[in-house]
Amino acid sequence: MTIYLREEHVRELLTMPETIAALEQAFRDQATGAAAVYPRTRLRAGGAALQLMPAVVPGLGGMGYKTYATSAGTRAKALVTYYDTTTGHLGAIIEANRLGQMRTGAASGVATKYQARPDAQTVGIIGTGYQARTQLAAVCAVRDIRRVQAFSRNPEHRTFFAEQMSKELGVEVVPVNSAQEAVQGSAIVVVITNSSQPVLSGEWLAPGQHINAAGGNALIRRELDEEAVRRASLITVDDREQARLECADLWQAVERGLLNWEQTVELADVVAGRIPGRASPQDITLFESQGIGLWDIAAAAVVYRKALERGLGDTLPF
Repeated sequence: MTIYLREEHVRELLTMPETIAALEQAFRDQATGAAAVYPRTRLRAGGAALQLMPAVVPGLGGMGYKTYATSAGTRAKALVTYYDTTTGHLGAIIEANRLGQMRTGAASGVATKYQARPDAQTVGIIGTGYQARTQLAAVCAVRDIRRVQAFSRNPEHRTFFAEQMSKELGVEVVPVNSAQEAVQGSAIVVVITNSSQPVLSGEWLAPGQHINAAGGNALIRRELDEEAVRRASLITVDDREQARLECADLWQAVERGLLNWEQTVELADVVAGRIPGRASPQDITLFESQGIGLWDIAAAAVVYRKALERGLGDTLPF
């Protein structure tokens, strides 16, 4: 039996703690070589592009791929095609916009868990859009956050975000008037924008901060300047090959001789305990998140298992 799961099913079934736990397992599989993940493939036709993200996560019993299309700045519905690794059976086709939002936030949650100081209680977030909500929820799931400083260029957006996330998370979230103000005094900094120019300056950073840079997954986007990259003692990426294809933040630093790719570390090796997330409380640490299919399949495994347990989904004739 193959089932079709809609966005409302994903929203009902997928919680942030479960998504974080699933991604941790996927990272462990990645570190041991048990998992397989390929960089995002972009196939272009005129003004449209088809994106394909395949992965295998044996530790969760799932394999498959996510696909979605973009055209003229719009993004169509994402779908995950999910197979069982033991039988090869097509288990589910899952509408995956909410799933993608959750897994992107959860990845930053994992990075925060392993790289931020254990006593971190303050967050500065630059960007208050769709993806920012799960970024903040994931950070709050792994640290005892007491205060959040949120900045958006649009005052109404940042005020609305602060009000809604305060209610949702039970945490003090306050709107601030500049990106610099969001960063100052924050132990954890989240950058989640679609900017083509840096919105975070390395001059603003203080010892001990951890940064999740999660918005720039194309070479035409940049969120951090070279100084922010240079000051980071440890830079983790989700997949080095994909970072080399998509991460403009790091490419600029490499081109200027401030970094070489071998200095970056895959987050999987930190999760697996091969490399410490930080060597000192004073270190500045950075996670550059591009988004990989491994996370989609990990989250899909949770959704699929829970859907079967609860008898949810529309049966397909496969």
